[in-house]
Amino acid sequence: MAGPTTAQRGEAKRADTPARPPHIGPRGRRLTGRVRLVLAAVVVALVAAGTVWVLYGSSWLRVERVTTTGTDVLTPAEVKAVAAVPVGSPLVSVDLDAMEARLRKKLPRIDSVEVVRSWPHGIDLEVTERKPVLLVEKGGKFIEVDAKGVHFATVGKAPGHVPLLELSPDQPASLRRFGSDRLLREAVRVAGDLPGKLAAETDVVQITSYDAVVLRLTRDRAVMWGSSEEGPVKARVLTALMKASPKAGHFDVSAPSAPAASES
Repeated sequence: MAGPTTAQRGEAKRADTPARPPHIGPRGRRLTGRVRLVLAAVVVALVAAGTVWVLYGSSWLRVERVTTTGTDVLTPAEVKAVAAVPVGSPLVSVDLDAMEARLRKKLPRIDSVEVVRSWPHGIDLEVTERKPVLLVEKGGKFIEVDAKGVHFATVGKAPGHVPLLELSPDQPASLRRFGSDRLLREAVRVAGDLPGKLAAETDVVQITSYDAVVLRLTRDRAVMWGSSEEGPVKARVLTALMKASPKAGHFDVSAPSAPAASES
């Protein structure tokens, strides 16, 4: 019996081969890729819209609490009043830089301040106040001066343990040469170099010339300090000298390498 002819075998092979789906092919693959890109773009847009709504439109991340730290002379209420934190506003919308600038401008007692978002509902005001190292008496009141020479506050009562400046140039020529501002800076520099215990015992910083600074201490003691140069070294030498000569009333550290102490 004769087998199938070549034509018959070809027809059988074509019959056994499954038909290619009409949507598969280079063009079909391109369409599927485009659909995926569109879907991805839609998802990204939805996520972005949701994020914006959560940050700005929802009630989940709004300012509900304001905390102040670091105040000493200032009160938290004073700081909060000037900060004017917009309670109820979206936390992300608070202008931190503008708030910091406003606090420094309106409260010169503030040396530095950092406004921080405390998620999810808080604003923290972290304050560092200026510390007076010297007082300048004027019109019955006292101007507080910090270690940078900044006149930052005028008070009616002198704070305790802060020396008073006594600026009395020995001659007009000295004042013309150095100027009162220069002499004040020198006095501030000396006062800023005094360690805590020594500063607390200093009643007056007297300056008559650039290199003639005298400290008037409690218990009628006096210190010839000299110029403001080598201040930290002079402070250490004076502290040691006072311990070695507790009954002395006069100390001289103008040349710290050759200090002296005497009872009068």
